[in-house]
Amino acid sequence: MSRTSILGGLLAVALLGGTALTGLTASTFPFVDAKAETVLNHAPAEGFADLVEKVMPAVISVEVKFANVANMGEDGQARIPGLDELPQNSPFRRFFEQFPDFRNSPQMPMPRERQAMGEGSGFLISADGYAVTNNHVVKDADEVMIKTNDGKEYKAEVVGTDAKTDLALLKIKGGGNFAFVKFAEKEARVGDWVVAVGNPFGLGGTVTTGIISARGRDIGSGPYDDFLQIDAPINRGNSGGPAFNLAGEVVGVNTAIFSPSGGGSVGIGFAIPAAIANDIVVTLRDNGKVTRGWLGVQIQPVTEEIAESIGLTVNKGALVSDVTASSPAAKAGIKTGDTVVAVDGADVLEPKDLARRIAQIKPGKPVELTLMRDGKETKVSVEIGTMPADLEAAAVNPAPTETPAPANLASLGLTLEPNPSGDGLKITAIESGSSAEERGLRVGDTILQLNGTDVTSVQDVKKQLEAAGTQGQKKVLMLVRSGDRQRFVAMPVEKPKT
Repeated sequence: MSRTSILGGLLAVALLGGTALTGLTASTFPFVDAKAETVLNHAPAEGFADLVEKVMPAVISVEVKFANVANMGEDGQARIPGLDELPQNSPFRRFFEQFPDFRNSPQMPMPRERQAMGEGSGFLISADGYAVTNNHVVKDADEVMIKTNDGKEYKAEVVGTDAKTDLALLKIKGGGNFAFVKFAEKEARVGDWVVAVGNPFGLGGTVTTGIISARGRDIGSGPYDDFLQIDAPINRGNSGGPAFNLAGEVVGVNTAIFSPSGGGSVGIGFAIPAAIANDIVVTLRDNGKVTRGWLGVQIQPVTEEIAESIGLTVNKGALVSDVTASSPAAKAGIKTGDTVVAVDGADVLEPKDLARRIAQIKPGKPVELTLMRDGKETKVSVEIGTMPADLEAAAVNPAPTETPAPANLASLGLTLEPNPSGDGLKITAIESGSSAEERGLRVGDTILQLNGTDVTSVQDVKKQLEAAGTQGQKKVLMLVRSGDRQRFVAMPVEKPKT
């Protein structure tokens, strides 16, 4: 399945939040819908009223209250729960900061003694009162109330949450005999009809229709992005609500919208696929939390120039730019410079592909990784570990911008000096407009290797560049450390003049 990144000037915003992806096992939530299902392969000529009448009783409004102490900022206004956990460059964080739903107007600052309140959507998935919503809706809530379509209100407890997928599982206290819906077992296809139901702007149950317009969308919210894109209008307050197929099954959990201004819907929305959401809620029900697999590597994309420099015929896979000490990867003998091209025989197309697959593997399970090392294929067995708190299965470094510009060391525009700590060479100056600047190198970065060989002097760098030029290489692979991150950069070289 191809995956497309959503980038550029438009802003992907949370409906009241939203993030990315993971999964654990291929289990299903063991509840069976008591109602007979009528499967429709095309939009009904008479409209969607019968379908809506069937599913609406299972769609809920989630109302929450937050104590002022934990959720007030220094300015005396209510804070968005979980906001500090989002990356600084997250589109969801920018949305929260631009549209703080839990604050009063600027003219009427919220006093510290008042409670903050929030509202979202959700849906029941069992007769005894289990319900799904978004994590941000209930994160740090002191009280959670569920209102069903018939106007009845119930107290609910938070069974478990998962911030990385922005999913939460609730349970109505005391149980009951509720109408519910189930997750679709078949994957949604591009072009399938979808019916989105939720509680936008606190209006109550609202229905919009559209189609699945794309799959595998990456909106830059995390390492596991794999969203469905739907064109049924969804708005703030739809967060956590269901997107149904024409059989009345949940194909996705509405999570984010795509908007030029960060405001209302322009007809591009994103939903967590049913298979992912189902795996998460099963795990939350059984364990109260989600445990992910951990490999312990930093990885980056294999660009065309990097592929050329390491002898790959195609630019796919995940290039290992660093290995965490004592991690499963280190114990298995994975090295910096290896390229992971397959997991248990299944091709790895890009870094996020590897990150998602590793996260989905049960800790303790051995897997076979296929690597490209020094131009040759090798296989290693790795026993997947448990992801430590606040780490990702495989930290994904962005691909550096690379513009071909053949040059020798002098024309790269770099000034280097031995690193006082003894490893590599510090960059002390970069000429404006040079090849080094074009590739994202910065003063203070450390050059650790060229073509897999450690360098500790300027002469080492010159030697490697000259050797690469003599052998006809157009690019040399440079390992660069920036802060606590490492990445590879393919630098152009010239063949020495004779």
